[in-house]
Amino acid sequence: MERKILLNPGPATTTDTVKQAQIVPDICPRETEFVEIMKEIRNDLVKIVHGDLETYTSVLFCGSGTICMDVCLNSLLKADGKILIVNNGAYSSRAAEICEYYHLPYIDLRFAFDELPDCHKIEEVLKEHKEISLVYTTHNETGTGILNPIRQIGALAHQYGAIFVVDTTSTYAMRPIDIEKENVDFCMASAQKGLMAMTGISFIVGKKAIIEESKAFPTRSYYCNLYMQYQYFEEHGEMHFTPPVQTVYAMRQAIREYFAEGEQAKWERHKRVFEALHQGLSELGFTDVIKREWQAGLVVTVPYPKDEHWNFEKMHDYCYERGFTIYPGKISGTETFRLCALGAIDEEDIHAFFKVLKAGLIDMGVNIPVTY
Repeated sequence: MERKILLNPGPATTTDTVKQAQIVPDICPRETEFVEIMKEIRNDLVKIVHGDLETYTSVLFCGSGTICMDVCLNSLLKADGKILIVNNGAYSSRAAEICEYYHLPYIDLRFAFDELPDCHKIEEVLKEHKEISLVYTTHNETGTGILNPIRQIGALAHQYGAIFVVDTTSTYAMRPIDIEKENVDFCMASAQKGLMAMTGISFIVGKKAIIEESKAFPTRSYYCNLYMQYQYFEEHGEMHFTPPVQTVYAMRQAIREYFAEGEQAKWERHKRVFEALHQGLSELGFTDVIKREWQAGLVVTVPYPKDEHWNFEKMHDYCYERGFTIYPGKISGTETFRLCALGAIDEEDIHAFFKVLKAGLIDMGVNIPVTY
């Protein structure tokens, strides 16, 4: 099978064994055999973030990672509560958009995209607005690669009696996470990111007690209701509505490969890739947007060079034709592209990529080293 190196922020490069896991006999997802697979996956998803199965559970949904943002925001807000969004990037901004569409009361506490959130300002807002019952932020803002201080934000949320929800879509099964130590009540991700499985399934890991409590919260969605999906899993061991069956088999295989590689070994591999990305960029003269010490180790956001011959679309196509995918940036008003240390790749893949990128720059007539 032809191997493609995806340096975009998901879906990720997968192993052949994960791809092949989808080739299974047809089965009705209501069969006991399939229910047992779902149970294995749900328990493993909690274990990956070191959650206690007595305290935490996981709930799966069909869809991209945004569906879990939707589910948490519409399902976990009590009737007289308000949401505080700690926002320093495109993905927390998406959470604000979800609140707008559901007409949920919220405060959009904005910080610069290239700065860490100020915990003193967060506490000021929590003190002033006693009605805040849910605090939401993104662990790694995938649009820039900045790593937010979730442990400190979570401690503040709990100090003021709020639920803490974190979008860990690009850190789950990548960076080691201990859900309890990080003060996280709910986190979320998609199968095609850190797990290196296939698109189509996303999931939430969170506290059972709060999910049970949310039964009494206002119901704002039918398909995207956390308690409804949780209850159906608890009573029947399966999704309320038809799951993507073959994708589930791939997800089970990917999780098994995650544990076989090991949490720390996998993270060390991603760090090797990340270091190779930085080295290759530096050798060509590229810079990055976020301070190195603030980066999550997963995404490098690179500003376009100031060269009349530079054209991202042409560079994308040049790389794509040679087996590598690069991705545009996601910072409003700033022209950038992104390279990600995601998927079943290692540093030798990055060395091969930079040979292609350098050849593309020469072919395009861009000066090396690039200038700003």
